[in-house]
Amino acid sequence: MSIIKIDMNSPEFQAELEKTIKFTDKVNAQFGWVYNPQEDVNEGVQMGLARNKMMYKKRFCPCFMVDATGEKPKSVDDRVCPCKPAIEKEIPEDGVCHCGIFCTPEFAANKRVELGMEEAAHNHSRGLTQEECEMLVNKDELDGDELISLLEARELNMVKFSLVDVREHMEWQMGHIKGADQLVPTSSFFQTWEEVKLGKDDNIILYCHVGSRSAHVARILTDNGYAKIGNLTNGIVSYSGEIER
Repeated sequence: MSIIKIDMNSPEFQAELEKTIKFTDKVNAQFGWVYNPQEDVNEGVQMGLARNKMMYKKRFCPCFMVDATGEKPKSVDDRVCPCKPAIEKEIPEDGVCHCGIFCTPEFAANKRVELGMEEAAHNHSRGLTQEECEMLVNKDELDGDELISLLEARELNMVKFSLVDVREHMEWQMGHIKGADQLVPTSSFFQTWEEVKLGKDDNIILYCHVGSRSAHVARILTDNGYAKIGNLTNGIVSYSGEIER
């Protein structure tokens, strides 16, 4: 399957996006939820839902891979928004759905406070030693600050790795991490991965929107013999570094 590109500015997509926003408004009203205080999270999920509706005729949760090889497209865990795991487990237990758009009012209030604290605490990163570079680049899971520091170290030729975005082309256009080397969309993963020609002993760090698709891809690559795969745990939404659009 070739990379499917949807024009975000097309009348068709904008019309579908408008319908999707009304849909997520209704979901919140139905369940007594509220939107995430991080507006970029909500925008990214809404655009992903609209994209999936256009491509697959269903609003599959955009943070999960969709298998379109059979007669009927199907997502991991059959995640169709609002998905059963969010309704029955994630929001009751964690206060927020996996994709991050739907929250309890209590979670949203706490997140607003937390965001204010994080802004003060993470306004810069420090340089890494060579030993720290080697340790971080070999971690299975990294947070945003660790990736920022690794990208800074890579600019100084202290470490080598490839940063791979596994979201879709439209999401890449909306914004991607500065320093990302490759786009390998999950909708055409196997074909596109062959084209990037990364070695099984290369250091590779993956990221997506909130970390689900990249974690799934990491498992696939590990099962296929790739030995040095890292994942940005909470995805681009948790990344405070520079974003290119």
